[in-house]
Parts: sequence; structure tokens; C-alpha cells
Amino acid sequence: MRERDQLSQALSHIQKIETELKDTIELIELGHAEADQDITDAAEKDLETLHQRIQRLRLESLLSGEADANNSFVEIHAGAGGTEAQDWAQMLVRMYARWAEAKGYKIEWIEESPGDEAGIKSATFKVISNKDANHPYGWLKGESGVHRLVRISPFDSNARRHTSFASVWIYPEVDDAIDIQIEDKDLRIDTYRASGAGGQHVNKTDSAIRITHIPTGVVVQCQNDRSQHRNRAQAMSMLKARLYEVELKKREEASQANEANKSEIGWGHQIRSYVLQPYQMVKDLRTHVEKGNAHGVLEGDIDAFLEATLVQKIG
Repeated sequence: MRERDQLSQALSHIQKIETELKDTIELIELGHAEADQDITDAAEKDLETLHQRIQRLRLESLLSGEADANNSFVEIHAGAGGTEAQDWAQMLVRMYARWAEAKGYKIEWIEESPGDEAGIKSATFKVISNKDANHPYGWLKGESGVHRLVRISPFDSNARRHTSFASVWIYPEVDDAIDIQIEDKDLRIDTYRASGAGGQHVNKTDSAIRITHIPTGVVVQCQNDRSQHRNRAQAMSMLKARLYEVELKKREEASQANEANKSEIGWGHQIRSYVLQPYQMVKDLRTHVEKGNAHGVLEGDIDAFLEATLVQKIG
């Protein structure tokens, strides 16, 4: 049913554009016939808008991967560097959350571990699709990797320039139709007291859950609910998603010989650099897309990077 709805929506968009294109061409012809430049100019502006919408639909047509339509987990970890890296990790959380909200996605917060002085050590949230905003995993999947920040540190009294690293890991929520077999003997389950915002239960009950999948070393954790049982169910859902994503990566690497995205959070492994001083520039090291408005990017304006990565992966 979901696939049918998506196909129906795609066809509806195409039919609407065809109708608008026909009407716009007729307006241009009318403007020429009556020598009315105002009509011609307005119709040509509409034509440019249609062109942009068609380009967007062309990109969306590339979102045909096995899990592209699924909801997406976004997991962010601070690299080495203490407060600097933890503040950078929080900036990335804000960037992706702003992007998702601007696109109309719903966000569900899963886990957040606050930093020692500022920022976060790690955070996980889920980007959820709806009828107006779909394919969250398809759009975000190319963001997995190490992100590098260069700036004058707000935590350095000598105002020196610092370089910080944080890792982003994107993986799809697993549909019920996808059967992921996990044996109890392969799991280590730990409970601990939740930290950060969360209500009266915080630091009073061991409601938070951490699950380690021993054969692969994959670790997931959840602390967003008062109930240990609900946190465990959410953590198991995340674990299935991570294991499924690992399998998808294996298939991709086997067919395209791509390098693994998840690596040491540090020099030589970054996929994108964000420079705030001495100049402003955000550059993707894979697609070579650059944007001079670094603060705009950090406010969620990342479409150019997502689109370029998508086109590169497909073609």
C-alpha cells in the first residue's frame, strides 16, 4: 500500500506538471500573438519554476534503493577533542534537525548523552516520513562519515583556531516485512540510569537500555521513555536497522567497491569540511560541491550536498 501511494503521488506530480507546462506554453504563444510582453514575462517565470520542479522530480526518481523510502535513524558521535568536539557534534544535530523540520519530516528523539561541559557526546534521533515528505533514508544515506569543523574556539581564552571532528551514521528503520534474525545468545543487554532532560524518572530508575550485538560489535542505546520495556523495544528496532544497514553496505561495496564510510573520527577520514575562520566555506570532499554561506549550511541548508551525493551514487 505504501509503494502504491508513492507511485500514485509520483504520477500525480508528473500529470500536474504536464498540464501546467501546456498552459504555460499557450500563455507564451498568446503573449507573442498579442505582443503583450507582460504576459510573456510572467509565463516565462512560471516556466523556470516548472523547470526547477522537474529537476527535483528527476532527483526523487533516483531514490529507488531497497530502503530509500524507509524512515531514517541519524546517529552522531563527538570525536576526540573534549568540549570542542562535543560542541561540534551538537551543531551537527541541530543542522540535521533543522533540515528535517524545514522539509516537513517528523523527528523522534531516541537518545542523547550530554557533554562534560558543553555539547553532546552522542545523540540519536529518527526522521519520519509522511504524505508531504518522503524518502528520508534515501536523501540522508550519503551523509554517513566524518565531518570536520575549523573555527576560532569559543572555549579558548586565547582565541586560537581549532579543528574538531564528529561522525554521522545514517541507517534505515527496518520494515516488518524484512526479517532480521537475532539470537539471544548474541546479545549483551545493559541497563543504566537515564541522563539529561526527561522528567522525574531521570537518575532514579534504571530505565535506559544499551544492547550490544556481540558478533558484529554494533551497540545501540535508548533512554527516551520512562518504561524500560519500551526502551528495550526501541533499542531492538534500532539494532535490527543497524544490522540491515550493515548488510546493505556490504552489498554496495561488493558491487561498487566503495570504501567503508565508518572509520576513525579524525584526520584523513572526513567526507566534508566546514570552515568558519579565516574564511567561510563548506566543501564536500567526495562531490567537490562548495558553499560559501557556512552558517546557512549549519542552519540546515544542505540540499546541494544531498543532491550531489545522490547523483554521484547513482551515476
